[in-house]
Amino acid sequence: MELRQIRYFLKVAELLNFSEASKALFISQSTLSQQIRQLENEFDTILFERNSHEVSLTEAGEKLISYAQKIVIDADACQQKMDDLKDVLTGELNIGVTFTFSPLLTETVLEFIKLYPNVRLNIYYKTMEELMEMLLNREVDFVLAFKPTRKYERIDSHVLFSNHLSAVMSSEHPLAKKKTVSIDELAQYDLAMPARGLQARNSFEDQVTSASNNFKIRLELNDVSILLKLIRHSKMITVLAEASIHDEEGLVGVPLETSDTDMEGCIHQIKQAYVKHSAREFYKLLSQSRAIMKYSALAKLL
Repeated sequence: MELRQIRYFLKVAELLNFSEASKALFISQSTLSQQIRQLENEFDTILFERNSHEVSLTEAGEKLISYAQKIVIDADACQQKMDDLKDVLTGELNIGVTFTFSPLLTETVLEFIKLYPNVRLNIYYKTMEELMEMLLNREVDFVLAFKPTRKYERIDSHVLFSNHLSAVMSSEHPLAKKKTVSIDELAQYDLAMPARGLQARNSFEDQVTSASNNFKIRLELNDVSILLKLIRHSKMITVLAEASIHDEEGLVGVPLETSDTDMEGCIHQIKQAYVKHSAREFYKLLSQSRAIMKYSALAKLL
């Protein structure tokens, strides 16, 4: 059994299509089929049921997935530990970030690339669900996002700061000087909302499900930066975490009067996985950043 065969197995198990898997792995379909066949011969069992129309996992294939994933994770961690022993920060650091978390990241990214010029940063902006899937598939090293409402058994979430859901509006808006905004007041104005699937939208709808039909939602966007530009130059209101308007001029966030508006900003990692040296350095810079320190004391992650 070879490590590459295990990786090949996992890709076929993910896509359930030998043609697509071979393209994703940059090998020929015949090579992929041969390697899977060798793996089946070594285990003396069939891992995939194949016919002219579809590919499906056998019971043995289903059971192998969790073991195969652990083998790949351990092998990658071993390689990373060996690299880190050189005590030189090189390679790549892959970070997943939700749209509403992004304003808190700029300061840390600029400092990191200045201090560690030999590390390439790859930053992916997606929804929470997409990023958690990438993390589970080891496509990113960690995720920066608010704490999800559902529990992920294989992921640890380390709290960076606490925040709250706010009605975000222009500083010239009639509600801008209020200490809090009620749901009834919110329903009186046109809303420009983050798209469904974004964390702030999910948290808001969890709080006001029964009243959702009363809101005048004029538009929805999955780009928070454009959303804030529209809010700044109109009388519309949006609903976001307060931290989403960090360093944004001309906007204010007024806390909502709902039962639970807390949103915890977190670093999400695979449980018991090895943490890259470069990731630890990024955590340290993030913990010391003005953006994070503004909102709360950090959990003792390091």
